[in-house]
Amino acid sequence: MHLPSVWFGLIAVLFIGYLFLEGFDYGVGILVPFLGRTDQERRALVGTIGPVWDANEVWLITAGGAIFAAFPNWYATLFSGFYLVLALLLAALIIRGVALEYRSKDDRPEWRARWDVLLVIGSAIPAFVWGAAMGNMLHGVPINAQMNYVGGFFTLLNPYAIVGGIASLLLFTLHGALFLSMKAPPELAKRADQAAFKIGGLTTVFYFGFVVLSYYFANLRVRLGVDPGPIPVLAGFCMIAIRFVLQRGLRGWAFALTGSTIVLSTISVFLALYPRLMISTLNPRWSLTIYNASSNGYSLKVMTIVALTVLPIVLAYQVWTYWIFRKRVSMDDTFHY
Repeated sequence: MHLPSVWFGLIAVLFIGYLFLEGFDYGVGILVPFLGRTDQERRALVGTIGPVWDANEVWLITAGGAIFAAFPNWYATLFSGFYLVLALLLAALIIRGVALEYRSKDDRPEWRARWDVLLVIGSAIPAFVWGAAMGNMLHGVPINAQMNYVGGFFTLLNPYAIVGGIASLLLFTLHGALFLSMKAPPELAKRADQAAFKIGGLTTVFYFGFVVLSYYFANLRVRLGVDPGPIPVLAGFCMIAIRFVLQRGLRGWAFALTGSTIVLSTISVFLALYPRLMISTLNPRWSLTIYNASSNGYSLKVMTIVALTVLPIVLAYQVWTYWIFRKRVSMDDTFHY
């Protein structure tokens, strides 16, 4: 096996799992104060993700650990160059976690209203950041010959990355609305359906806007050719099909299509990068690749054995968790959120 390629693929799988699962968590967090008219309704909405949201974040922690162990130079460049962005992301995730756990610790309406606002902020910022980060990874960032990022914070806030951030924010919100349509109490599920219809059109516009811009700013025509291949095309097909499926009331299929769009889009990003990890806009030869950024062969071999042993157990536990909490939430349930 070519272990650097194997670990590149494993890291891709971890991000795919994270963005799919945490994507609807973000969407639910964003929609809670807009769909819930009473505190009980908002508690029910939060209750749909209450048992699983923290386990979903483990995928991100594992992905970060895998990058550190398998590609230490990538980790060093990424975490030092994107330091302010990652600090903002971490702060938002902390705020979001605290909001989910603390909103019902006090009965005062103003207390819960403040935490609901923080829940929206803590969910919207990561949803935007991930799309903007993918835009910057595809476009490239200024990296010198010593593998150091030499740009600034506003270098990352270019128009292309901003469009990517808006597209991911809308896509995750749509993903969350469709999750609520399956899991929330019936009355709230109807509102989630209506929100999905309202968000869907705008999501499609920004999604395909980002795709079109990618063929210029990310130079994907050079990397993938005029024919982008079946995976990006299938991702676009899934995005278009969501509205037609929703019109027929097939909520489960609509949710599967948003999830497929997220999964296939993430795969497309990793395929476009391979074998690069971070593209240097200063000199292509200074880009980080799976060859010049990886750990030694022995480390990768040991890590592969451990991963293949532990990963099936983690996946089995995650599947079991979702199976246990598979039923639709009821307004009569007792929530501590």
